[in-house]
Amino acid sequence: MRETARTYLVLLAGPVLLLTAYFTVPLDWFGPHHPLLSWLVAGSLLVLLGLGLLREVRLQVLGRARHPAPRILFLLCGALVVFATSYLGMSRQPGELDGLTTKVDGLYFTVITMATVGYGDIHPAGQTARVVVMLQLLYTVVFLTTGVTALTRQVKTRAVQRAHHRERPGD
Repeated sequence: MRETARTYLVLLAGPVLLLTAYFTVPLDWFGPHHPLLSWLVAGSLLVLLGLGLLREVRLQVLGRARHPAPRILFLLCGALVVFATSYLGMSRQPGELDGLTTKVDGLYFTVITMATVGYGDIHPAGQTARVVVMLQLLYTVVFLTTGVTALTRQVKTRAVQRAHHRERPGD
């Protein structure tokens, strides 16, 4: 019971901590004034997050994952924060992202892009921003789908186990 409570605490705390860091840590060193640093950090973080997610999915497929949901959710939220920070940095370059000026705008645009809704109030105008939006869509399709599939598999497996457990006589 304690392990389950700890798992759900991490499930809630991880994304809250990521978003708190996103909104409180100054991100002025990302953007057009430090392009190499910006691209290296964003690319490295996305690779690490993707590898972490693939590791969790692999453990899930092999049946060795215990409570992968908090880790998968944390990794997916981490990717959202990285893309939001990237968009915020790009918005400092005139002509890249029209309508994006704040951290809330960056996160909003990232979520709207991930959901493939695209309201049009913020849109990529420059070539770099358009490439990053396409990369986010591909990243989302591959990693979000993979993560959700792994979580769905875990939920289905647990439901079957519980149903089987209830059907046994004497329980």
